[in-house]
Amino acid sequence: MPINSSILALDVGDVRVGAALANSHSMLAQPLITLTNDAQFIDQIKEIIDQNKVELVVVGLPRNLDGNDTAQTQKVREFTDLLRTKIFVKIEYQDEALSSVRAREAVLAGDKHTDIDALAASYILDDYLTENNLTTK
Repeated sequence: MPINSSILALDVGDVRVGAALANSHSMLAQPLITLTNDAQFIDQIKEIIDQNKVELVVVGLPRNLDGNDTAQTQKVREFTDLLRTKIFVKIEYQDEALSSVRAREAVLAGDKHTDIDALAASYILDDYLTENNLTTK
């Protein structure tokens, strides 16, 4: 990964999309923002990509606990296919493995970060970094 670049993770929902970033220096996933999944979304993502020198977008891919696709899996794949026509950075999937549930539990347990969607995206990104041996932990 080039110096001074970032990885962006997205937790895609029908209404909201959580976003998280990790930069090439620390490789620590940090919640960023939750965006509305609407007509302005692509422009907002392009701005985040430009401002943060994003080299890779990691999209959380929902699955059943047994690993099979769900109706939401297909929606996320369609969303990602559209995204690929609008942004020109590499996009990869990461199994989101209950990231939204983990984020809700963290907030209920007293985590000061109340943006559940962005927090879920940070869990997706942390899992990606760990599985690809990119973390500094």
